[in-house]
Amino acid sequence: MEIEGTRTDRLGVLLDQFDQAREMARVRLAGLGDEEYLWEPAPGCWSIRRRGEAVTPRAYGPGEWVLDKGAPDIPANEYAEVARQAASGMSVVKIADDWSVSVERVEQVLAHTGTPEPDATPITTIAWRLAHLHSCFAGQWEWTFGERRRDPRLLVDFTPSADLALERFWETIDRWREDVAHVTDEQLDTVGFSQYPYGSDPDDPYIGVVAGDNLEFIHHMAEIALLRDLWRAHSGIAGQAPLPE
Repeated sequence: MEIEGTRTDRLGVLLDQFDQAREMARVRLAGLGDEEYLWEPAPGCWSIRRRGEAVTPRAYGPGEWVLDKGAPDIPANEYAEVARQAASGMSVVKIADDWSVSVERVEQVLAHTGTPEPDATPITTIAWRLAHLHSCFAGQWEWTFGERRRDPRLLVDFTPSADLALERFWETIDRWREDVAHVTDEQLDTVGFSQYPYGSDPDDPYIGVVAGDNLEFIHHMAEIALLRDLWRAHSGIAGQAPLPE
């Protein structure tokens, strides 16, 4: 359905939302330099690093530069999702496999009552957030529209060049968006239309996967925008005083 040039069908609403977020992100990322891209605003940051300099146990990537990644766990903000998985009939073993954690960890999460303690998560650089998004969307495309066989962790050649990273990133994003636009209503309702192995995609209707992709894009781009604001303050750009060291 279309009302005065605006799509109101399910996919149209999601695509319009994504397009607006993408347009805002392009504006916010304009002029990103290498120093800002790799800036670590606090000790213990995760970023992209040369293979021999990675600070995390599961850093990954196909080339010289890898993306920091920690040990598998279920973060506090995903406890409700684990409960939903269990309520839907997923076994504890399947949930553990989905999150790459032990059965005991899943049972601990399911037994938890009250509000969980906030996670002590590392701050991540603009490079990390952009590379994470790039890796996710490249993997989502491969395991939905591609050959569904290549390891998502080896699809993106991470780079310390902000310009090159953005060029490659937007190519991947635009390819994903173009193919999603041609998905049929039947495919939107198909459970497992996406077989992306790192997440619940194989167990979800594709309409939910697309909605989740939008959320992932929007919230990481908002984080990047805030980091850019902090960088300007830190660097004393546009008349702002630097933050204290």
